[in-house]
Amino acid sequence: MPEIAMKVFRGDPSGGEFVDYTVDVDEGQVVLDVIHTIQATQANDLAVRWNCKAGKCGSCSAEVNGLPKLMCMTRVSSFRPGEPITVAPIKTFPLIKDLVTDVSLNYEIAKETPPFKPRPPEADGRYRMMQEDIERGQEFRKCIECFLCQNVCHVIRDHPENKGSFYGPRFFVRLAELEMHPLDTEDRTELIRKAAGIGLCNITKCCTEVCPEDIHITDNAIIPLKERVADRFYDPFRWIFRRLRTERNAQTGVMPADAERD
Repeated sequence: MPEIAMKVFRGDPSGGEFVDYTVDVDEGQVVLDVIHTIQATQANDLAVRWNCKAGKCGSCSAEVNGLPKLMCMTRVSSFRPGEPITVAPIKTFPLIKDLVTDVSLNYEIAKETPPFKPRPPEADGRYRMMQEDIERGQEFRKCIECFLCQNVCHVIRDHPENKGSFYGPRFFVRLAELEMHPLDTEDRTELIRKAAGIGLCNITKCCTEVCPEDIHITDNAIIPLKERVADRFYDPFRWIFRRLRTERNAQTGVMPADAERD
């Protein structure tokens, strides 16, 4: 069995450092296997979050040699022989211990997202949709909430003041999934513009590059949402049309809330 050198971050919110370990590895092992070996044989108190070990739960996110990855999907054989493997916690979220971070902010944001609101069924009790409309949102449902996209988003990572006022790429994917659903009737455009802060995203595509499910976050979710916001709030022709319609509705007695919808 070959030996590999590991540098694993050990610490808590008060501070920490990288600790060196030498580990025997078997063919086909992934980084998470090696972390478990260290935990079982050399550092029983090493904290690491994991669950499925199949790349579907998103729990074992970490920065391996400085790159955001799922440890369970990163094979040891992908590194050069003799190259030390450095494992650190994802940096955007507060450290709890060792490789475990506090990602609860994401769950708080999820609570703010208006849920799916379907239109009434047709007269025969059925819902009918075009196949192309169904396929459009299918990509977004592959998200495993590993939060690697949140981790690399510089709007969050480099500007802590934006945490909470900027939803981040994972939730733009969720909003796009809802907004593009052919049966959904909820209007989330104002939330996307203001509470979600989509205007802060400058589409660097760093989120797309690290997505383990190959979701085209920037092109298929963020940009279409930006277009919806621009059409609603910043298109001068639409602004004139809404102004004229509001004046007309004021004369006919239509409620303002009805007049504001496109």
